[in-house]
This record gives sequence, C-alpha cells and structure tokens, in this order.
Amino acid sequence: SNTATLHQIRRDQVTDTCRANSVSSRKRHVLTPNDLKHLVVDEDHEMIYCYVPKVACTNWKRVMMVLTGRGKYSDPMEIPANEAHVSSNLKTLNQYSIPEINHRLKNYMKFLFVREPFERLVSAYRNKFTQKYNTSFHKRYGTKIVRRQRKNATQEALRKGDDVKFEEFVAYLIDPHTQREEPFNEHWQTVYSLCHPCHIHYDLIGKYETLEEDSNYVLQLAGVGNYLKFPAYAKSTRTTDEMTTEFFQNISSLHQMQLYEVYKLDFLMFNYSVPSYLKLE
Repeated sequence: SNTATLHQIRRDQVTDTCRANSVSSRKRHVLTPNDLKHLVVDEDHEMIYCYVPKVACTNWKRVMMVLTGRGKYSDPMEIPANEAHVSSNLKTLNQYSIPEINHRLKNYMKFLFVREPFERLVSAYRNKFTQKYNTSFHKRYGTKIVRRQRKNATQEALRKGDDVKFEEFVAYLIDPHTQREEPFNEHWQTVYSLCHPCHIHYDLIGKYETLEEDSNYVLQLAGVGNYLKFPAYAKSTRTTDEMTTEFFQNISSLHQMQLYEVYKLDFLMFNYSVPSYLKLE
C-alpha cells in the first residue's frame, strides 16, 4: 500500500543518514540499559514504542496503557495526563535482562513519532518556562539559565528562574558548558539521542504532522485498529510553524546556526528541511 511505501521511504532516510554520519562516530556506541528507558514495551501485542516528549507522547502513553492494561482501561482519554506519565504504569525495555532485551528488539514491532525539531523545541520552551505551574523546571533549569545567561539578573530572577527568555534558553542549549555538564533534559534532547535510531531498527516512523493517520496505521498493524482509535487532536494552544518563526526572530544568525548544528541529525534523519526563517550564513 501507499502507506507501507511511505514508511519504507522514512526508514531508508534514517538508514542513509546513519550511514552518512557514522564516519564521525567511528567507535560503535553499545546501548546500555540506561539508553532504553524511553522504550515502552507492550508484551500482549509485541510492540515497542519509543516516546519523545512534545510529540503527542501523553496520548501515546495513554494508548499504551489501554493496550497493556488487560481491560483495565478502554478509553485513552479517560486516563488523566499525569497518570500517563507515572513511570510504574508502563514497562520500559531497560527493566529486562540483556537476552530478553535482544529478543524483543529483534522480534517486536518498534515505532516512534517525530516532529519538526525547532517546533518541538519551542513547544518545550513554552510548556516548561512560560507556564507558572512548572516551578520544578524553573528551579532546576530556569535558575541555572538565568545565572549563566543574564547579565545583572535580579535576586528574585536568580531565586525563581520563572522568566527565562527564549534567547536565553537557546544560549544555554548551545553553550558547550551545558553539553559537558549534564545530558539535555528529555523535553529538548534530540530524538537521535532518546531513541537511538541508528542502533535500533524502527519498523514505523510516525510524524506529528500526520499524527492521526500514522497512529491509526500503527494500531491497525498491531491488530487493534478495529476497537482502538488514536485520540483526535485539537489543542488550541498547540505550537505551530508560524509561532516557531516568531520565536526565532530574535535569535542571532550565529546562535541559529549553532542551534541547527545541535539538532542537525534530527532534521536530516527525519527529512525536515532547513526552516525558511533561519538566517544561516
């Protein structure tokens, strides 16, 4: 079918990008259990889903809870969002022994969902730094970003970290110091680093832009399409391309270029073109 062909093209794009860029990483990265904590396992339907924050992952986790709940849930949207993110509600691949991990990687249907990298980044920024309720992010990251990126920061800003500007967030992401001191938080970590598509051969790569049809295709292949549909998405607060363009207006071309380098593999691997608003010299 056309859909199968489309997914084949997406898989080939990943393979080609991995091959073209493996020169830079001569030593083959061996996956550790820690690398597998984003891979949610559904034993009953032999599926593995690598979740990427800010790419409909709440709804996909809800769907996975319906699939693995053995009748405990029937409607994904009845599961509260915060419950979908309780780690004990879903089993991840890092909880298995090495032989069990290898068996599942070889035999289960594996899929992930991706999104235009900068749109995902702006979505993460808006959610984590502009919402007053996200105080844990303000404390953990906001205070650090303000301290490092803002000259003459007020005592209050240093204490609360709740007014981080997008320009400061970008400066923090491209700061070599950040890269050295800790891995990126999962909300802005690259898909490449979260899901390891060069080491794990995904059968299906869904896109946020075609979320519903791709999701229902996955459910159809899993054999559950007749009774389970992916929740229709109509979020008015959704981050759009226009919004992303606006956020990038104030980012210098040098910082844009450096940020593009950070996310370059995600752009190439999942076939997203360089955004037209970028001032890449």
